[in-house]
Amino acid sequence: MNFYVRYFNQETLVKDADEIISFLKSIPEIEIDNNIEDDIKDYVASPNAYPKRYKLRPRIYFIIIKTKAETMEEFKENKTSNILPVNQQYGLSMLLQHREGWYEGTINFKRVEMIPGTSKFRYADTRFVVRCKATCGQECYDRIVDHLKDRVDMRSQYPAAKGKNFKFKYLGMWKDIEN
Repeated sequence: MNFYVRYFNQETLVKDADEIISFLKSIPEIEIDNNIEDDIKDYVASPNAYPKRYKLRPRIYFIIIKTKAETMEEFKENKTSNILPVNQQYGLSMLLQHREGWYEGTINFKRVEMIPGTSKFRYADTRFVVRCKATCGQECYDRIVDHLKDRVDMRSQYPAAKGKNFKFKYLGMWKDIEN
């Protein structure tokens, strides 16, 4: 696995966290402290395949992307096929895997709420956790969203089931009671 690093028009393709840190330290506008170094090392070691963006100042960022590409030309030639697939936890195969039982689903969504004392509304980040019976992660997601749509403002926004704002965990099989 390699790492594409970019800061404005300065970019490189490196093989490990030390090379990332060396590249960033070579740029005078970027100050790398121990916290950023540790965070970069944690990101490199993690299975997370999402690009990592670091905010240096308002509207000033650098980005790190995990990739299978061996050269910069290969990376630029076909960016989408070189980027590593999304973490299996959020992948479609896990979401649709048929496994009847209890699931714990967590969804972070934008709930519309009224601002007290005014007639204006705002979006509030809201976390909702539920345990429900389902046959797969997708059904768990569908049940959560159906439940929320009946209870919160219809303008609320829900994340995609495959996104990072929905997580689920299989808790175990339910037991059928026979009479």
